[in-house]
Amino acid sequence: MYPSMKSVYICFGTDVIHGGHIRILERAAQLGRVTAGVLTDTAVASYRRYPLLPYEERKSIIENLKGVSEVVPQDSLSYAENVRRLRPDYVVHGDDWLEGAQKPIREEVIALLGEYGGELVEYPYSDDESHKLLDSSVRETLSLPDVRRSRLKKLLAIKKPVSVLEAHNGITGLIVEKTCVVENGQARQFDAMWVSSLCDSTAKGKPDIELVDMTSRLQTIDEIMEVTTKPIILDGDTGGKTEHFVYNVRTLERMGVSAIIIEDKVGLKKNSLFGTEVKQTQDSIENFSAKIAAGKKALRTKDFMIIARIESLILEQGMEDALRRAFAFVAAGADGIMIHSRKKAPDEIFEFCAKFREKDGTTPLIVVPTSFNAVTEEEFAKRGVNIVIYANHLIRSSFKAMQKTAEMILEAHRCKEVDDNCISIKEILTLIPQQ
Repeated sequence: MYPSMKSVYICFGTDVIHGGHIRILERAAQLGRVTAGVLTDTAVASYRRYPLLPYEERKSIIENLKGVSEVVPQDSLSYAENVRRLRPDYVVHGDDWLEGAQKPIREEVIALLGEYGGELVEYPYSDDESHKLLDSSVRETLSLPDVRRSRLKKLLAIKKPVSVLEAHNGITGLIVEKTCVVENGQARQFDAMWVSSLCDSTAKGKPDIELVDMTSRLQTIDEIMEVTTKPIILDGDTGGKTEHFVYNVRTLERMGVSAIIIEDKVGLKKNSLFGTEVKQTQDSIENFSAKIAAGKKALRTKDFMIIARIESLILEQGMEDALRRAFAFVAAGADGIMIHSRKKAPDEIFEFCAKFREKDGTTPLIVVPTSFNAVTEEEFAKRGVNIVIYANHLIRSSFKAMQKTAEMILEAHRCKEVDDNCISIKEILTLIPQQ
């Protein structure tokens, strides 16, 4: 018999069960009959690392723990749907959500329970050193090449769109890895990282003309991979000579990169946003298709993605040319199509997506809304877009902030005036892993 047949709700998102989880579950069982919510894969991926174990396996683990009477899915970080449906007498949680990203979720739970007289019961969060070691071990597993490489395709299967932000060194990689916000009971984070040739070149103070060679770019990737776990998509410019491209994709695949995006141009690299203002030459459909096919043939796994970036709209070659190229590149083996535009209005992007989806409902579509930046991810998803890449915003914003700080120090002849513009050394050390 459960005490007074009270009902208890507790939620788990983890795929690693340790003593702290068992102890809080034992306490929950003392309050009454326990229903355990298990966060779905989409819910977990929305606010933290992608789960090592899929939902069904995590559900099986939880439902076999002593004290659990029933297991139900929880589709988001918010408890609202399950609390309203189950109306538990108690919701049990550790006290680790008193501050931080989950604080709004806690406040929502308290308000929901208050509607019918339910009670939130919180227990001290387990801060055992062995639990930290377990979490560190999971992170190490997620950072392994085979595990990391495969996650982009897994994300594409459960989330639309996948949200990607550029990273150009270890510290920006950590920002992409750890930044999370909660709004309306939903957690949001970036799913993957974009390693841009523009940002890589700019961070080194060099022009974006493929001057930074692949060896240097691989070093940047390695620096990011050393401190992060999320999937990486590489901006591969034109891909270079086909003979070189096949070796580079093998190297990237072996490192654990998830995808490379190459554009259908030839000759000296010029940034696409210049459009027809500078001379840019588009590759032939036949040559670029052959490059894609050669790259696919060179791969050793099914996880690595080669994505074709189409420059037809940038170079004002028309919609029909863009679509003809898209279908040809998919036929050649491309795992996705990135369509680009430098217009502020998204009309031609939307038109391309609609016409492409009329004939192809499965191949991932990728956009980089640097120019058409008023469109939300939700709107892109409705148009059939699978990946949204914010391609250069960290380096652009950091440049402006650093330049302002330098000017203020010169103007004041001291550094006191810039304190409000700088985060503390302690905050930096908190962001950077210490082991």
